Amino acid sequence: MSDQIEYLSFDEALTIVGAIQEEEDIRRKNHRVLTVYSKDDREICWFDFDEVMETVGEVEAGEKKATVEKYILNHIPRWALDM
Repeated sequence: MSDQIEYLSFDEALTIVGAIQEEEDIRRKNHRVLTVYSKDDREICWFDFDEVMETVGEVEAGEKKATVEKYILNHIPRWALDM
């Protein structure tokens, strides 16, 4: 059995993702997550805010939001289609 995560293509992700929201992590004080919601407002998955920001790195002013969204849309797990 493989532990490797399969991701949706960017275009597949666009068909199911309705919103990406920065929120407080209810389990960890002073920590943020990026929660991904479906078009019918169901929670699909979440990403650690600090990890995403570190991975995305420095981006031109005004491009951060679009760059983060693109990163997340390229990393939606395939199992999200079953939700």
